[in-house]
Amino acid sequence: MIASPVRYSPDVEEIQADERETVQGLMDAFDAILHRTAEDYGHAVRSVHAKAHGILEGELSVDAGLPPELAQGLFAKPGTHKVFLRMSTNAGDILPDAISLPRGLAIKVEGVEGERLPGSEGSAQDFVMVNGKVFQAKTADKFLGNLKMLAATTDRIEGTKKVASAVLRGVTSALGAVGIESTALNSLGGAPNVEPLGETYYSTTPFRYGDHIAKFSIAPVAPALTALTGEIIDVDGRDNAIREEVRREMTDIDAEWEFRVQLCRDLKKQPVEDPTVEWDEAEAPFQRVATIRARPQDSWDEARVRQVNEEMRFSIWTGIQEHRPLGNINRARREPYRHSADFRARFNGCPYHEPS
Repeated sequence: MIASPVRYSPDVEEIQADERETVQGLMDAFDAILHRTAEDYGHAVRSVHAKAHGILEGELSVDAGLPPELAQGLFAKPGTHKVFLRMSTNAGDILPDAISLPRGLAIKVEGVEGERLPGSEGSAQDFVMVNGKVFQAKTADKFLGNLKMLAATTDRIEGTKKVASAVLRGVTSALGAVGIESTALNSLGGAPNVEPLGETYYSTTPFRYGDHIAKFSIAPVAPALTALTGEIIDVDGRDNAIREEVRREMTDIDAEWEFRVQLCRDLKKQPVEDPTVEWDEAEAPFQRVATIRARPQDSWDEARVRQVNEEMRFSIWTGIQEHRPLGNINRARREPYRHSADFRARFNGCPYHEPS
């Protein structure tokens, strides 16, 4: 029997004494990435997930008849919202696709009603996900250690990165054969070079879900998308192979994904403060609350790429209070990600264009 969902209250979070110091360290690491890449490119890019592989425009339709525990926040009532989707990989520099990294998916849902999070402009609700179920670090200070490694190699020794990535992919495949997945190896370049359109994406960290607590996921359901699940892209000699494949596929795909939520039902088994713990789906199942659809389109349309890739920012802290990010990792992401976006806006002379 599935337990009832846990009720949200502010005391589900445990504030650590060193969080302010860690946040400053994250901003310093981001600065190292931002300044180095801006100097080399003559243009500022995101400090993480810098390289986009596709930009899609579509609609999110909230399901009718949701039970009260699922009819919360954005999903409280049926309706349709315009959405933008940005597919990416997680490095802070623009790398050739031979260096294989985890896939990311950022979603901006327009026209969302509700009390805004502090500093959250416009009327959008952002969701930022990756194609893995858990976060790479238990706490923000551990994440800072990983980010320092990323900063140390940003836009450096590209040939060595390619060789290292190939070796790490071999190690990852060997671990996978015995049922082990290493998020650390994946984040360093050992992730398989999968087709992003076929992947299932996860928030990995928890959020307030109105009266409850949840993690989010988006899963492909259109047959043309599920046929791509696990497909490995041939990147040999093609620096932008992923972008090219997504663009080719989306010319005739009616794409459809389920938007799902995983309600926390036991704070010990589904902790708020440790995103390295996978929430067992047998005890806390994912449940559909909406559908995202994207018609066939040019996924690298110049005008849309400019609008989304250059003029928008994506942040888990852009949205409404009913989907407030929870936990140490999420709290630590707030200021550094805004710091990164502000740098990009100043350097490029391009202010944010958040929908309102």
